[in-house]
Amino acid sequence: MDTYLLDWANLLLRWAHVITAIAWVGSSFYFVFLDSSLVPPADDKLRGEGATGELWAVHGGGFYHPVKYAVAPPQLPPHLHWFYWESYSTWLTGFGLFTVLYLWHAGSFLVDRNLLDWPPAAAGAAAVASLYVFWAIYNQACKWFGEKDNGDAIVGAIVLVLVVAASWAACRVFPGRAAFVIVGAMLATAMSANVLFWIIPGQRQVVAAIRAGQPVDPVHGFRGKQRSVHNTYFTLPVLVAMLSNHYGFLWSHPHNWLVLVLMMAAGAAIRQFFVLRHGFKLGRNGHPWPYAVAGVVVIAAVAAWLAPAPAPQQAAQKPVGYADVQPVIAQRCVQCHGEQLQMKGIRLDSAESLKQHAQQVYQQAVVQKTMPLNNATGMTEEERALVARWFSSSGSSN
Repeated sequence: MDTYLLDWANLLLRWAHVITAIAWVGSSFYFVFLDSSLVPPADDKLRGEGATGELWAVHGGGFYHPVKYAVAPPQLPPHLHWFYWESYSTWLTGFGLFTVLYLWHAGSFLVDRNLLDWPPAAAGAAAVASLYVFWAIYNQACKWFGEKDNGDAIVGAIVLVLVVAASWAACRVFPGRAAFVIVGAMLATAMSANVLFWIIPGQRQVVAAIRAGQPVDPVHGFRGKQRSVHNTYFTLPVLVAMLSNHYGFLWSHPHNWLVLVLMMAAGAAIRQFFVLRHGFKLGRNGHPWPYAVAGVVVIAAVAAWLAPAPAPQQAAQKPVGYADVQPVIAQRCVQCHGEQLQMKGIRLDSAESLKQHAQQVYQQAVVQKTMPLNNATGMTEEERALVARWFSSSGSSN
C-alpha cells in the first residue's frame, strides 16, 4: 500500500509540475518575445507618458495592444497582475517530486556504490545542498559582475564553468540518472530564486515608490530584466536534463557528464536563436541562424557519438527460450522482482510472470537500459542482447 500511495503522489506531483512549468515557461517565453518585438510608440500621448515600446497583436479573435514603460507608468491601475506563482509552484512541485522519487529512496536512486559508497542520508543531503551551492555561486557572480561593462559575458562564462564543474562532479558521485536531474534542478533553483529574491522584490520597490510619489530607481528594472533573460537561457537546458531520466542511453554513457554539458549547450544555443529571431524581423540584428545550426549540429554529433556499434553479421541463431534467459533474470532481476520483494508489483521469477511482463522487461533492460536500477546487479551487454533475442523469438508473443 505504501508503494501504491507513493505512485499516486508521484503521478499527481508530476502532473502538477508539468502544468505549472508550462505556465511559467509560456509566460517567460512570451515576455521575452514581447520585449524583442516592441517598437517605439506611434502615439505622441504614449511617448509623452514615458512609454518605450508597443506591440499590436491578434489572437483568439481579438486584438491586443500591450505597451511597455521601461521605468514607470504615469500612474498605476487599481489592479496589477503579478507573475510569480507560476515560478514558485513549479519549484515546489518539482522539489516535491524529487523528494518522492529520489530522496525517499535515496539508497536506490542516489547511491551507486561503484562510484561512491556512502550513506543514503548523506547522498540526499549532498543533493539538496548542491542546489543552494549552485545558486549562491551564480548569485554572487551576478552581484560582482552583472552591472559592469561586459557583465553579461562575464557572468555567462562563469555559469558555463559552473555547469561543467557541476555536471562533472554530480556524475562522479551520483548515479547518472540522478546526476542529470540534480544538475537540472540546480539551474531550476537558480531560476526560481531569481524570481523570489530579485525580480519580484525589485518590482515591489518600484510599485511602492510610484504609489508614494517618489522617484523610481531604474536599477530595479535593469536587474529584473537581467535575471529574467538569464532564466530564459536556462529553460531549455533544464528541460533536457529533466527529460533525460527517461533515456538511459544519455546518462549511462561512460562520459555522461560531457553528454549533459553538450545537450545543455545545444539547448541554450537554440534558445538564443529564438530570442534574436524576433529582433531580426524588426531589422535590429543579423539573422541568428548560426545559433540554430550550432545547436542542431551539437545534438546530431552527440547522437552519432552515442550510437551503438552495428551488430556483427551472424549466422541464423536458434530461438532463445525461457530456460536460456532464466539464469540471467534470476541473477540480475529477481532480487527486486521475486517472491520476497516485488517492486512496482512485478514478479519475474517464473516463466508465466516473465512472459506477462515481457514488453516492460525488454523496454527497461534492453531499449532504455534503465534496469537493473543503476545496474546494481551488473547486467552485461551480452545478457541484454540475450534478453532481446528471447523477446524477439518468444517473449513478444503473448
